[in-house]
Formats: sequence, C-alpha cells, structure tokens
Amino acid sequence: MNTLKRDTINHIISVEGGHVNNPNDSGGETNFGITQTVARSSGYHGPMVDLPRCVAFDIYATRYWDSLGLDQVVEISQSAAVELADTGVNMGTGRAAEFLQRSLNALNNQGKLFDDLVIDRDIGPSTTSALKAYIKARSVDGETVLCRALNALQGAYYIELAERRQKDESFVYGWLLNRVS
Repeated sequence: MNTLKRDTINHIISVEGGHVNNPNDSGGETNFGITQTVARSSGYHGPMVDLPRCVAFDIYATRYWDSLGLDQVVEISQSAAVELADTGVNMGTGRAAEFLQRSLNALNNQGKLFDDLVIDRDIGPSTTSALKAYIKARSVDGETVLCRALNALQGAYYIELAERRQKDESFVYGWLLNRVS
C-alpha cells in the first residue's frame, strides 16, 4: 500500500472520530465514520461500538480509495487524490467523481486542453486522460486550482444539504471546518 493512501485514510479516520449515534445523522450509527449499512455490506456484523479500527481502515481502502481508482489519480495529482478520497467518504464515490469531471470540464479552456467529459460519475480512462492533459497544461498552479474547484463544489453541496434538511445544520459547521479548505 502506498504511503499517501495509508496517510490519507488514517487522517480521515482521525477526523471522523470514534463511535457516534447522533439522531440527526442521516447515515445513522457510525464508528470511525463508517455507517452501520456500509459496515454490514462490507462483512462486519458486530455491534458498531466494537468495530475495529483495522476493519474501518480496510473498508476505506476498498470502498473509497480503490473503487474510485485513486491509485491512478495519485500518479497524476496527489492533492487531487487526497481531496477525492475525502469527498468520496463524506458524499459518496459517484459524487466525488462527478465533482472531478465537472471541474475538469469547467477548466478545459473551452475544449482547447481536452474534449468535455461525459459526467458519468466514474473515474475511468477518459477522466484520467483529461486530468493528465489538464495537469500537463497547467502544472502546479493547475493542481491548486483544481483542488479549490473540488472544495468549492463540496462546500456548496454541504450548504445545499443544510438548506434542504434542517437537521444537517447540526453538521454543516464541522463539515466546512474539517472537509473544505
């Protein structure tokens, strides 16, 4: 396992914290940020309060890093991979991929850098190819701008959640503090 993957997952676990059963949380009971539904679908069937950290780590690695194809993204942009992992954990992997595709489309200089992507919510060969073309054209500043775009979409979505569901106002401050930079 690469160091960035390990460090990113460990950071996410530290931000998520331990066992929580907040009635306002749409995800329900969690431990290390893993919902009971995700734990069960990943093979863990014990009490959530007893979920081992190593099991949570493996769930993050498989369900949120590997399923997004972030090992390929890391080869192009480490900072984008870290941001996408965090977004995938908190908003779902499809939304993380969608945010990347939307951001790349908005940053492709009217199709001069690469053709617009189809927003299919999957980081496949077309998306990684577009990411490579973008980073090649824009370099280090391009990575900064891309991560800002990803963060902007993530932050806007948190505000939209709180506007739609009053109970999410309990979480929006923490989401913006810990997830958007």
